[in-house]
Amino acid sequence: MKSDANPMHKAHNAPRCRAKAKTTGKRCKAPAKRGWKVCRMHGAGGGAPTGPDNGAWVHGDRSQAVEQNRRTLMALLKVARGGAASLAR
Repeated sequence: MKSDANPMHKAHNAPRCRAKAKTTGKRCKAPAKRGWKVCRMHGAGGGAPTGPDNGAWVHGDRSQAVEQNRRTLMALLKVARGGAASLAR
């Protein structure tokens, strides 16, 4: 048995993109992406991924974790050098 409900009914009632054209001032008529106020053409869900998923991410040599490890190592070296200097006296 076929339903008489129009499957596009939900799509027609979807909230519309709030982006406006600079020259005409007319709003975009595309449906907004869920959870956003604009459509995919106007930036919804955009932005590059972070970390290794980003194509421009090279190695992470200056990531927060590496910098924290570097600080810890330098603090340990400072303590070790101080202890060695006191033994040499």
